[in-house]
Amino acid sequence: MARQSLSRALVTASWLAEAVRAGRVGAGLRVLDASWYPPKERNARQEFKERHIPGASFFDIEECRDKSSPYDFMLPSESHFADYVGGLGVSNDTHVVVYDGDEVGTFYAPRAWWMFRAFGHKEVSVLNGGFKNWVKEGHPVTAEVTQPTPAVFKATLNRALVKTFEEMVQNVSSLNFQVVDSRPEGRFRGTELDQGLESGHIPGAVNIPFHSFLSETGHEKSIEEIQEIFREKKVDLSKPLTATCRKGVTACQIALAAFLCGKRDVAVYDGSWSEWFHRAPPHYKVTELKRSKA
Repeated sequence: MARQSLSRALVTASWLAEAVRAGRVGAGLRVLDASWYPPKERNARQEFKERHIPGASFFDIEECRDKSSPYDFMLPSESHFADYVGGLGVSNDTHVVVYDGDEVGTFYAPRAWWMFRAFGHKEVSVLNGGFKNWVKEGHPVTAEVTQPTPAVFKATLNRALVKTFEEMVQNVSSLNFQVVDSRPEGRFRGTELDQGLESGHIPGAVNIPFHSFLSETGHEKSIEEIQEIFREKKVDLSKPLTATCRKGVTACQIALAAFLCGKRDVAVYDGSWSEWFHRAPPHYKVTELKRSKA
């Protein structure tokens, strides 16, 4: 039964709180705060220093990425990821629980969850409801920053979980896999700017805004509700599926939602729209705004 709990993609706040109380946070269980916010809005690292789940470490997505890429938050190399998470005390035998402090409940945590899975780590879970519900339910917080004992982590990239620009271009004509875009409808349609970038979508993509999978409280919806969302959008979970968004973050919410339904092989287009906009030919950028100007 214990093994079954480790394979869950979600853990509840009460489960994690009991683990904290029992002193289980350590080499076998690491808790990571994967929060990130626009610099002018909030300071994730400073907020972590002021208040976080006891025993947690800060997973800095700005540090654990490919800094040579012109696109935000692209996956780092295997060695970079291994060194980084090893420094956080994560080994290949560690159960990792990730969370973030976003007001929607969960925003960046699924990206960290997917990164671990992409690098071959199966024992990783997202805290359902995020930090805001952890606090709301009255669970303990601390300003004490613990220094985990470094561990050895071996990373092996699972290429099946990552799609490149070239693979996405080829799929426009081959239709080898379904594509789901997790951005808000206006950005998908091209009727509103996407963080200052002209918006639109990849030909053939289906739009399911990531917040569709979250309840009003910020918790993940039930499996039955998630399955119905996919059905309504005519997304077949028995067939290959790739998720995309603006910069490869909320796309991971699609991967998480599908994983909860038993589909564990959803790929993420890491470059997403930020790369597609700059590299794809004009006729591969579907936007209602451009059509209205014609």
